[in-house]
Amino acid sequence: MSPRLLLALTPLLFTSIAHAAVDCANASDQATMNQCAGQEYKAADKELNAVYQQITARLKDNADARKLLVNAQRAWIGFRDAECEFSTSGVAGGSVYPLIYSNCMTGVTQSRVKTLKQYLKCEEGDMSCPVPGA
Repeated sequence: MSPRLLLALTPLLFTSIAHAAVDCANASDQATMNQCAGQEYKAADKELNAVYQQITARLKDNADARKLLVNAQRAWIGFRDAECEFSTSGVAGGSVYPLIYSNCMTGVTQSRVKTLKQYLKCEEGDMSCPVPGA
């Protein structure tokens, strides 16, 4: 490997180490708080995707219900994005914006996760539940 290439890649190595060492419980500067809020949202989104996949697996034999779920999820994503854009409009362009935006995205996503998890707990014979039991 050429010395120039190695020198050019060096900052990337330190960036990864710096991100791994972030102490979110004791974040005291805006950049760290923004980063931690972003990580929290990523975790909520990951959980949302896992629950969504569980539901789609249960609906594998019901194409109509799967289509309705996809439509509902797309509409929910539009709502989430619009809601967080609106609720953070007062701080748009400010250094706190990423924190407030990520907190909004996390909260709305966690609410959706809770709703979707309820579908996974439907009891046999519950006619109001669109997701069959496991």
